[in-house]
Amino acid sequence: MRIVVCVKHVPDVQAERALGESGFLVRGDDDVLNELDENAVQEAVNLSGGDGEVIAVSMGPEDAVDGLRRALALGADRAIHICDDRAAGSDVLATARVLAATINRLSEDGSIDLVVTGMAALDGMTATIPSALAAHLDLPALTFAKTAELDGTALRITRTMKVNDEVLEADLPAILSVTDQANEVMYPNFKAIMAAKKKPIDEIDLDDLGLAEELAGVAGSGTKVKAATQRPPREAGEVFNDAGDGGKKLADYILGVMK
Repeated sequence: MRIVVCVKHVPDVQAERALGESGFLVRGDDDVLNELDENAVQEAVNLSGGDGEVIAVSMGPEDAVDGLRRALALGADRAIHICDDRAAGSDVLATARVLAATINRLSEDGSIDLVVTGMAALDGMTATIPSALAAHLDLPALTFAKTAELDGTALRITRTMKVNDEVLEADLPAILSVTDQANEVMYPNFKAIMAAKKKPIDEIDLDDLGLAEELAGVAGSGTKVKAATQRPPREAGEVFNDAGDGGKKLADYILGVMK
């Protein structure tokens, strides 16, 4: 079995985030592998059963290789880094197009049985990459899985939708996205971290994928950032002294804010 797991290198959720003058996210030294993608890597490793090949794929600037090293330490066998300045600023539509082209290229060396993603990237939180990949690759998408299992050539998942659980099944090949409930990430020990440094990471660009530059980056995106302003600092709250009329003061304040 060959499994592709798509991962993303994102700013640490605890760090200050901002958009630059270009409208692109300002990146720094505190960027990390998207936390929800760690569950995706773990699920890919679990489903491979140790007999298949797990290939981590990421599109991003040069430092995105650090996220791929993390994926390799978590158990992926090798990695593909799509690194091309022409892809900068890609939205979900353009990103999915590039990832799909990469998966199609990998399939030339042998069929890809499963594509796994986290349920969302914590920088954008669109949660739409799995569905967009399914559309490009013409594959069924089983999303937001809290459990996933293989039964021969069929993939079965359970997911919670509001208050009810759904059980969905599809034949392979398929797209799978998992939540942080899907598994317990087995954090790598020193041996795994050192072994990851020896695993191959192949760097490719749009030319390698046969993609015209107008299909990626800002040119290939369906959405664009027109303007961005820094969130204003939090102001001190207003204190009401309750002298028996605290409820009325609070109600008046709320009504004033809502006007």
